[in-house]
Amino acid sequence: MKTTVAAIDFGTSKIVTLVAENSGSQRCDIVGAGIAMYDGYLEEGWNNPAELDEKIRLSISEAEKQSHRKLREINVGVPGAFTKVYVTEARVDLKGPDPRVDAGDVKKIFREATKNLGSMPGIVVHSSPAWFMVDDGKKTLEPVGMKGRELSAMISFVVANQFFVDEITNRLADIGVTASGFYSTPAGEAMLYLPEEDRDRTAVLIDVGYLNTEVMAVEGDALIFHKNIDVGGGHIAADVSMGLDIPLKDAEEKIKRQYVYGIATQGETYDIPGVDGQKPRSFTRAEVTEIITARVDEIAEEIQQAIEDSGIKLGNWSNVYLTGGGLSFNRGGKDYLSNKLGRPVRDTPKRTTKMNSHAFSSTLGLMDLIIDTIEQQRQPSAGVGGAVKDFFRSLLGG
Repeated sequence: MKTTVAAIDFGTSKIVTLVAENSGSQRCDIVGAGIAMYDGYLEEGWNNPAELDEKIRLSISEAEKQSHRKLREINVGVPGAFTKVYVTEARVDLKGPDPRVDAGDVKKIFREATKNLGSMPGIVVHSSPAWFMVDDGKKTLEPVGMKGRELSAMISFVVANQFFVDEITNRLADIGVTASGFYSTPAGEAMLYLPEEDRDRTAVLIDVGYLNTEVMAVEGDALIFHKNIDVGGGHIAADVSMGLDIPLKDAEEKIKRQYVYGIATQGETYDIPGVDGQKPRSFTRAEVTEIITARVDEIAEEIQQAIEDSGIKLGNWSNVYLTGGGLSFNRGGKDYLSNKLGRPVRDTPKRTTKMNSHAFSSTLGLMDLIIDTIEQQRQPSAGVGGAVKDFFRSLLGG
């Protein structure tokens, strides 16, 4: 039996609506996609609230057209700029003459962890475990059946801004669409693109978008750190536009996208065609490099500072991955960032055959998380074979 799943993702330059089919033979087949470019947001809110309704409508309408389906309900991704990540540890005693961890103990420790949140503002849209531990044993994600006297765990909660939830719920309702659930976009992206073996050693995902850069750290199945930095690839293009006194479109298409980091060709120039009576102009690589690298160096410094301020200890075995359209598309961009951070930076693995561009990483991660949640709610695995991690990765609907 096929199930149709719809999701809407709010990036800093585009709104993407995906329609996918989920069946026994194929977990996720994308049958429709609608993309509407817009002015995005910063942490303070929308850059152009007046355009939002129309852009949402355009994105959904195109996805409906491609999928040949009318969308009445849609799952909503909450961007990192509108969320906060809380990480807490909790402990529960194991009862009985031969105490072993069961599914009830795991649920209980989540309840105890939730109490630690207190009366924080917002809505919990995702919770998941970084690890469980029985007594002083090894960390694990599958504690059910283990014998001991105490179960401890590190639990991550992603809390959405109430403003965003209310805002999008109301705007969707105005066009006759119900927001059927809210999900953490950063959590979905990190889980999809950070390999499990890397997450077990703590891994970092850097998403350089158009107007922001997100730094995400994951341990086990938990997003344990997230930082939203209000600078991205669009700022590089804006710097080029202002510095060379050329239109932003030319700065983006003729220079920023074409620039190759770290590889210089003798006599290399960037040519801007003349329009509206203006003469064509040409710029040397040196002129362009001075502007571009100044901004990328700033982004790298912000990323490095975010990692240092996080308190997360990354060892030589901890891998860092890069995605997003702001830097990944440029040849040498990953290596340039690696040099600035002083550690290797890798490309994210390809997870799909459709829309596998770095520009759609957050959208695909969101859809994967939604489908994972739906599957686990249909048949929770918390009491089967000790495999609790998949169920609790999608606890609380996100």
